[in-house]
Amino acid sequence: MSELVDAALNVDPIELLGLVSGLVCVWLLIRQNIWTFPIGLVYAFVSVVVFTQQRLYADVLLSVYYVLMNGYGWYYWMYGGKPSGEENLPVSRISPGAGLALLVIVAVATVLMGWFFDTQTDADLAYWDSATTTMSFAAMWMTARKYIENWIVWLIVDVLLTAIYLYKGIEPYALLYFVYLAMAFIGWRTWRQTMVPA
Repeated sequence: MSELVDAALNVDPIELLGLVSGLVCVWLLIRQNIWTFPIGLVYAFVSVVVFTQQRLYADVLLSVYYVLMNGYGWYYWMYGGKPSGEENLPVSRISPGAGLALLVIVAVATVLMGWFFDTQTDADLAYWDSATTTMSFAAMWMTARKYIENWIVWLIVDVLLTAIYLYKGIEPYALLYFVYLAMAFIGWRTWRQTMVPA
């Protein structure tokens, strides 16, 4: 117990900002609030710093991608995907073909990225880090498109990243992703309730 208290008292302020902005971002996403995207930008910028310090280069790449996808999602939720006359972008399902294509892309990209970081850099946990990164690429794109399946992918990512960050000693981010586990389930349930039956 004293180790937890010591860790809480010695939290890096940058990591704490990542923890808070990450939680607020997902809470807003569950509520389908468009402010999830500007808060997500703060989280992504902070994460670039944290993961660079920890030599988790695939996560750095992912955080840069989050910057871009938060901008895309912000635009898409406001203008890009709303049916004519609709106030908000509706929650929908990804098509089976697009889902299969994403699965193949994630598998191939994980192997290639893992190999690159393992053989060409001093990266730690290169393949595990790459797997969570490529899955997160897919999940963030699905989030921006408001596909309900994004929550299932996030759930898998959250389990893996909680373990990785505990192993790396980044306790605030481990806590964040542990809380994300519950939030992913809540998000999936909440979004499913708002879906219009096909």
